[in-house]
Amino acid sequence: MPYAPLRIALFGSTGSIGTNTLDVVRRNPDRFEISVLAANRNAASVLDQIAEFRPTLVALADEEAAQTVRQAGSACEVVAGEDGLSEAARSGDYDVFIGALVGFAGLRPTVEAVKLGKRIALANKETLVVAGELLFELARTSGSKIVPIDSEHSAIYQCLVGEDPESIRRIILTASGGPFRTMPKESFPSIAPEQALRHPKWTMGRKITIDSATLMNKGLEIIEAKWLFDVPIARMDVMVHPQSIVHSLVEFSDGSVKAQLGMPDMRLAIQYALTAPERLTTSYSMLDLAQMGPLEFFPPEYDKFPCLSLARDAGERGGLYPCILNAANEVAVEAFLSGRIGFTEIPELIECALSDAATAALPPLSDLEGIYACDRETRSRTLERMGKHADAA
Repeated sequence: MPYAPLRIALFGSTGSIGTNTLDVVRRNPDRFEISVLAANRNAASVLDQIAEFRPTLVALADEEAAQTVRQAGSACEVVAGEDGLSEAARSGDYDVFIGALVGFAGLRPTVEAVKLGKRIALANKETLVVAGELLFELARTSGSKIVPIDSEHSAIYQCLVGEDPESIRRIILTASGGPFRTMPKESFPSIAPEQALRHPKWTMGRKITIDSATLMNKGLEIIEAKWLFDVPIARMDVMVHPQSIVHSLVEFSDGSVKAQLGMPDMRLAIQYALTAPERLTTSYSMLDLAQMGPLEFFPPEYDKFPCLSLARDAGERGGLYPCILNAANEVAVEAFLSGRIGFTEIPELIECALSDAATAALPPLSDLEGIYACDRETRSRTLERMGKHADAA
């Protein structure tokens, strides 16, 4: 039987997840259409996307970029700023919300979509990291279903189809190891941003690529998995798998282990998030194990990559600690990319922020406004600490 095309609100349309999503839509015009587009500031790319996909509503976080799009004379409505992003999410003129905005900025639009009871396909790790508890409470009330796009969480999601959640013994997230897996720790202080941005397997945005280089990305995924699959962090492990073919594994109570394998292509995870449990026939690259060569697995080196331990600890503490972790990390990563701090100072700044919180009387995680306040304060403190460090140097 013919399908009515699934109407998509794509938040983060110009990033790697967004452009891969648009390619999935492009290849399946009878199944998907773009209703809402949202991005940060890349007006030129958004104009190209409007011309091809003809959404009814467009939102840009940057006011100047939004004005550029308006002046181009496109037929769609254009809204701007943080309020514009939330307005676009509240419009309701879509069936599924894809959350792919980078960082903390993705939280508020996702909350609006969850309140409407929409299906949420989530690639924005930070949303679940800082507000997973509150987001799932909202979802239980509204009937919203939250499914993952990240390749690792998509793999776990697929491995759990038909399984009793009570039978999960352990979740094993795989990590490529990033560009510095074999580099000695002694060389880390000299790492330059352009080195850290050369990921060996995945093509991603700048922020997530740096997170992959520090292994913070995997730490955030552990916290994310806690909420997606209702499994405590103590029952999650990380395994370094440089080939990025096994995307994650689940071990069950009888000792059986399920793994999901595939080529490192985000379109597979995006498409499954949109259609699960149905699988569409694709023309993407197919996995040929006979041609792959050996598949390797190693335990992570926590000493070389302290961000992984910091994230695990923050996730286990819960409350506002993951928010502090995320805010300090976003500030530190941006500072590293702009050349203001070195690579090894990223975990140092995050550890300081978490230590400050441990000595303070943190309020309980009670509402979203408390999360926003915690995020603002952590960013301010981290920037202040960077300034004092620069003055001392």
